[in-house]
Amino acid sequence: MAIAATSGDNPRSLFATPAIVADRRADGSILVRSTTPLKRSARCIGDWLEHWARQAPDRIFLADRTSVDAPWSTVTYKDALRQVRGTAAWILAQDLSAERPLVILSDNSVEHALFALAAQHVGVPSAAISPAYSLMSRDFDKLKSMIRLLGPGAIYVSATKPFAAALAAIKPLHTATIVSSNTDDDEAISFRVIATTPETGDVEKAFAAITPDTIAKFLFTSGSTGTPKAVINTQRMLTSSQQAKAQTWTFLEDIGDKLVILDWLPWSHTFGANHNFNMVLRNGGTLYVDGGKPAPGLFATSLANLRSVMPTVYFNVPRGFDMLISALRSDEELRKKFFSEVKFAFYAGAALPQNLWDALEELSIKTVGRALPMVSAWGSTETSPLATDCHFQAKRSGNIGVPIPGTELKLVPSGDKLEVRVRGPNVTPGYWKAPELTAQAFDAEGFYVIGDAVTFADPDRPELGLFFDGRVAEDFKLNSGTWVSVGTLRVAGIAALAPLAQDIVVTGHGGDEVRFLVFPNIAACRAHAGLPDNAEVKDVIGHDKVRSAIAHGLAKLKAQSGNSSGHATRALLLAEPASVDGGEITDKGYINQRAVLTRRAGAVATLDDDSSSEWIGCAD
Repeated sequence: MAIAATSGDNPRSLFATPAIVADRRADGSILVRSTTPLKRSARCIGDWLEHWARQAPDRIFLADRTSVDAPWSTVTYKDALRQVRGTAAWILAQDLSAERPLVILSDNSVEHALFALAAQHVGVPSAAISPAYSLMSRDFDKLKSMIRLLGPGAIYVSATKPFAAALAAIKPLHTATIVSSNTDDDEAISFRVIATTPETGDVEKAFAAITPDTIAKFLFTSGSTGTPKAVINTQRMLTSSQQAKAQTWTFLEDIGDKLVILDWLPWSHTFGANHNFNMVLRNGGTLYVDGGKPAPGLFATSLANLRSVMPTVYFNVPRGFDMLISALRSDEELRKKFFSEVKFAFYAGAALPQNLWDALEELSIKTVGRALPMVSAWGSTETSPLATDCHFQAKRSGNIGVPIPGTELKLVPSGDKLEVRVRGPNVTPGYWKAPELTAQAFDAEGFYVIGDAVTFADPDRPELGLFFDGRVAEDFKLNSGTWVSVGTLRVAGIAALAPLAQDIVVTGHGGDEVRFLVFPNIAACRAHAGLPDNAEVKDVIGHDKVRSAIAHGLAKLKAQSGNSSGHATRALLLAEPASVDGGEITDKGYINQRAVLTRRAGAVATLDDDSSSEWIGCAD
C-alpha cells in the first residue's frame, strides 16, 4: 500500500510498499522482519555533511532565531562544514575523547548543532543533556550523576547566567572547559571564537579514522526507574537508521532542498536528534529550529514559527497535536496553508488518542477535501530510534508499522501479550561503563529487551502493521484476575475525558476497580468552567462544571468498555504538575506511570478512600 503525494506535488509515491514475513517458532515466539535488504549506509554522519557541502554549498542547512519578531539566522552547508572543522581543531587541541566527551546542557540551536557535529567529526562523542535537569531541577542530583559518569572535557551552554546554579552544583565533579554562545560571558570561552580556530591536518586524520563502530554520542534514558543510563550511540546505529528510513520513505532519496523541517523536539532525545535532525542532514534538507514547544506560554512561539516556515513533514508528540488542532480551528489562514503544504504528519513519543486523529482528519477534509496522512513509528533511545515504521496510511491511530529493513523483531508470549524485542545494526552495543546493565538488556539471541508489548493489526497479514500494546511492566491484574492494559486504557481515558485531561496515570493495583490520576489541561478546564485565565488551579479543578464533565467522561468510557478492566470508576484531578526531579515527565511530555504512582502514593490512597470527597465518581 502506498500513499500518493498530495495535490500539486510529484505524483510518485511517498512511501515504499511494506514486504514483511512473520515466522512462528516452536517455542511460541514470532520473528518479524522485512524482506527488503538494508542497503549500505554511510560510514559516519560526517560524510553526509562533507557531501552536501560539496554538492549544495549554498543551501541553507540550519536556521534559528531569538524571537518570533527576529529574522531567521541561517547557516549554509558550506559554512557549517567550515565551522565544524574549525571547532573540531579546537576539540582535538583540548584532548577531548570518549573518556572526556563534549557535554551540551542547552536547548536546540544552530551553535548547539555545530558543536555536536564538530565533536562527532573527529571521533569525540557528544552528550546533549535535557535542559530540564539544569533549569527545572532543584537538587541537580540526576545532572550530577551524569557528569560523574561522563567526566566531560568541555561543557557548552547558551549563556552562563541561566545555568549558573547548575554549573555551580557540578563544578567539583569535572575539569571541563565551559563554552558559551554569549560573547559577554567572562567565565566561559565564546563558541564563536572557537569556531574560527584554524583547521589543522589532525582534523582530516581524525575524520578519516572514524569507523562505523566509533561512538557518535551518548543519549540518556529518562531515569524513571533509577539513575539515567548513558546509551552508547555508534555511527553505524545512526547511519543505518537513516538508510532504512530512506528505503521506507522513498521520497527522501531525491527531495533535496524541498525537504524543510521545522522542529522543537529536543536533541537530548533520540526522536528529535537521531530521527529528525539526522534525516535533514542525510538528505540535504533544511532544519529550522523551533524555539517553542507544546506547553502553556510556549506553543504561541511554535505557531508563529509555523506561520513563517511551513514544513514538508510535520513532526510532533500527541500533546503538540492537541494544541495544534485548537489553533487550526481558530485560524483559517494557517489551517489552509498547513493542510495544503504539509505532505503528512508524523506522531511519536506516545500513543496518539483516537479523538485527536479524528479531529485532524476532519479538519483536513473540510479544509482541502482530503485527509492528511498520519503516520508513526516505534523504537527507543537504544534503537536510535527507528525499529518499526508505519510507511502506509493506517486505518486508525496507534499503528506503529512494520520492521524497517535490516531490523528483526522477536515477539515473545508474556501472559496474554506479545513482548517485543529488537535486533539489528540500529541497536546499541550497550550502556556506557555499565556492563551489568548491558548484559541484562539483551537476551541469549542478542535481541534488545525493550519491555514493550505489541499486537498485530491482522495476524495473517503482518504487512498491515503492529499496534503498541503498552509496557509489560506497567500492566497489572485486578482482584478478579483480569489484566489491565495500562497503555491502551490511558489513551482511551484521555480521549473520553477530552479536552480536560492532559494525561492520565492508571491505578487500581491489587484492587477490584481501576482508578485514574489525571493531570488536567488547566487552560481547557478554565474555559469549560468559564473562569478567567488567572483563576487558581485549585478553584479550576474543584469547579462543579469541571467535576461534572469528568464524571460524564468516565461514564462514556464505561459505556464503551466490555469489562471492569476497560474503564475507571473514579478519577482524581492533580493540582501539582508532573515533576522533572521526580522522574514523572520528560521534556517531550511523556508521563512515566510507575514514577507518578510511587511519588504520589498519597493521591492513590485518596482514590481508595471511600469517605473522601476529592475524587470524582463515574456518573450514573
